[in-house]
Amino acid sequence: MRTTPIERYRNIGISAHIDAGKTTTTERILYYTGVNHKIGEVHDGAATMDWMEQEQERGITITSACTTCYWHGMKMQYPDAYRFNIIDTPGHVDFTVEVERSLRVLDGAVMVYDSVGGVQPQSETVWRQAERYHVPRIAFVNKMDRVGANFFRVYDQIKNRLHGNPVPVVIPVGAEDNFRGVVDLLEMKAIIWDEASQGMKFDYEDIPADLVDSANEWREKMIESAAEASDELMDKYLENGTLSNEEVVQGLRVLTIANKVQPMLCGSAFKNKGVQRMLDAVVEFLPSPIDIPPVQGFDLDDKPVLRHTDDNDFSSALVFKIMTDPFVGQISFIRVYSGIMVSGETVLNSTKDKKERLGRLLQMHANQRHEIKQVEAGDIAAAVGLKTVTTGDTLCDPEHPVILEKMEFPDPVISEAVEPKTKADQEKMALALSRLAQEDPSFRVHTDEESGQTIISGMGELHLDVLVDRMRREFNVEATVGKPQVAYRETIRSVVEKAECKFVKQTGGRGQYGHVVLKLEPQPAGKGFEFVDAIKGGVVPREYIPAVQKGIEDALKAGVLAGYPVVDVKATLYFGSYHEVDSNENAFKIAGSMAFKDGMREGNPVLLEPIMKVEVETPEEYMGDVVGDLSSRRGKIDGMDDQQGGGKAIRAMVPLAEMFGYATRLRSLTKGRATYVMEFDHYEETPRNVAEAVIAEKAK
Repeated sequence: MRTTPIERYRNIGISAHIDAGKTTTTERILYYTGVNHKIGEVHDGAATMDWMEQEQERGITITSACTTCYWHGMKMQYPDAYRFNIIDTPGHVDFTVEVERSLRVLDGAVMVYDSVGGVQPQSETVWRQAERYHVPRIAFVNKMDRVGANFFRVYDQIKNRLHGNPVPVVIPVGAEDNFRGVVDLLEMKAIIWDEASQGMKFDYEDIPADLVDSANEWREKMIESAAEASDELMDKYLENGTLSNEEVVQGLRVLTIANKVQPMLCGSAFKNKGVQRMLDAVVEFLPSPIDIPPVQGFDLDDKPVLRHTDDNDFSSALVFKIMTDPFVGQISFIRVYSGIMVSGETVLNSTKDKKERLGRLLQMHANQRHEIKQVEAGDIAAAVGLKTVTTGDTLCDPEHPVILEKMEFPDPVISEAVEPKTKADQEKMALALSRLAQEDPSFRVHTDEESGQTIISGMGELHLDVLVDRMRREFNVEATVGKPQVAYRETIRSVVEKAECKFVKQTGGRGQYGHVVLKLEPQPAGKGFEFVDAIKGGVVPREYIPAVQKGIEDALKAGVLAGYPVVDVKATLYFGSYHEVDSNENAFKIAGSMAFKDGMREGNPVLLEPIMKVEVETPEEYMGDVVGDLSSRRGKIDGMDDQQGGGKAIRAMVPLAEMFGYATRLRSLTKGRATYVMEFDHYEETPRNVAEAVIAEKAK
């Protein structure tokens, strides 16, 4: 049975740039909501949410742990608690898939910003992802006690760099060492937290005299923003010149849920200030599962169907994360969108069309777990014992199948060969890699047919390092890793009007006969492969057309220049012929494949390489060296921004092939004072001299 009514649920994510203090913020939430009796610090390696060994060593969050806690309000103003399901997401760009996946199942997010660094590259990526999934968000400017802290500069950056619409609901009292608390613009009082009680106690005081004007000005802006929520509020505002606090909260709530504004707060999680007011803001402004539109899926005939956040609707849930636990085996995290899922019942995995028995259901707190009997609409839980699921699958009522939208995951941009150190490691490695690939859709494993090596691919060097490390720790597999390889692609640049292949084989008895004529055209970048059937008058019978398409798709796997996958090509099958006796699917498959390969040779084939968006933050005195080094790596400088404290942020587009070992080079150029992040941006044509070298290398 439901103990908390659904309108008091908040499914939220906490996401930010590395080191903005996100995990610390989550730790404080667990402390104030009474789940933890002792605060865990990240730099002690004791944070509750970071429970994999590598996370505690590296001090970064890799897997999004999911935790449930209850909030009674800062002043205990909610006697019936609100139930928070919090997903802690990683802040490193190599783990963006984890973030994508958690945002898909959240109803709202708290974006944590560093008061000094402000909007950093990963913050932009996460913001874009939140926009894509229409996730309402509030901003929390953390680390207000740091030297150089500036709340209003972060406000400007959210407005200008992220094109957001931030609305401060508090402003800071003091900054850096003098940061004492916040002015609550609704109550028009200063909230000052008591350090001795780790922020459990606080006082309302009059606003310090030097902040009164500023507080009045920001309160006015907040009320103006809230008034835009409805004609009714706007009329009241124009009539009375102000709105009541309830109306302001109601207006901002409507606008936040519609993604039109982002309420903005600040504090210092490490110093136990401001997190409590931010939790109240989660209640006030972020949606419950019933405040968001019903989720749209498709039935088995591909017709759209809606599922409502209602216990009486047919059940549907999305698997958004899979983890392997040493004690209970595979754990699948699910978000239930409609109906009720009961442990022991049979559900349909509609994505794979297989029935599954729901084993035990668990409520997770970082890595502790409590067993529950059922999980209701709008809730998040973990299921044990599901055999066929992978991330992004839908589980639903077998009588009323629905497939919720598929999540899209980026293709990996970097590959490395891994070899087990001993024969005994060989079998264990295959198992370990398949387990890891099941947990992480941006990590792929395949065997290179020519060399027989096992190739792993992922989103960056750190991503692959962490996975090889996990293989060693969790599965006891010792492996050596080869030099990273770039994931090149091939495409064509000109139209080929006629790419023809007549495949005829006579070997006594039944022969083989397949004849196809294709037109090949380049597609815009990122469009992918498209097959068009333009056969008229049955010159190629209907039943052979899928075979032609399959043949072409097989040919896409290895291009004609250097055997890299082919992208962004449109193939139109418009003519051909068949033989009453000798034609079969296999003959047309081979003909399709050969016609495509021949056509590609004539279509001015080119090699494409992944281009990375690189952002380097460096002290000004090293700027010339850093820019020179990026240019020598065929980098194009996009822009430079001044940073507080005299640093520079340099933005550039650089081919991935030139970025190997960059971390070491940057460290020696700047005596370890610069940092950089990079993420995949797009593919573009490789310059001829580079392409020739790559092709020659591949031909060896």
